[in-house]
Amino acid sequence: MSQKIKIYHNPACGTSRNTLELIRNTGQEPEVIEYLKTPPNKEELIHLIEKSGLSVRKAMRKNVEPYENLNLDQQNWTNDQLIDFMLEYPILINRPFVVTDLGIKLCRPSELVLDLLSAPQLNAFSKEDGEVIIDQDGKRIN
Repeated sequence: MSQKIKIYHNPACGTSRNTLELIRNTGQEPEVIEYLKTPPNKEELIHLIEKSGLSVRKAMRKNVEPYENLNLDQQNWTNDQLIDFMLEYPILINRPFVVTDLGIKLCRPSELVLDLLSAPQLNAFSKEDGEVIIDQDGKRIN
């Protein structure tokens, strides 16, 4: 029985593309949510962050314009305010979040997704940068 898999994906991000391909390497096609086009609502975003075990700050991207322009590194922002900024500027949401029956994770690095997949890897897999993650026997390297 295949599990339902959801990925909050940014096709412009190499980590997100690698994560998506590791999911597809199990023979499963996940529900792909391009969160910049279709951002999660507030409840979904809070759920993703809480269930992944991250703080709101750890779920934020810091090397993007809104983060600097809004001075989000200031410690006076509440989690609720930070969530509101992430909803207003989805580029602030770190990616890719992956949801499966086994849990929710922010998959950085992309091979963290392997902990959420119950189906085996079908083929060898290398990241876009050439790093080998899965050998020819479908086994995880390191």
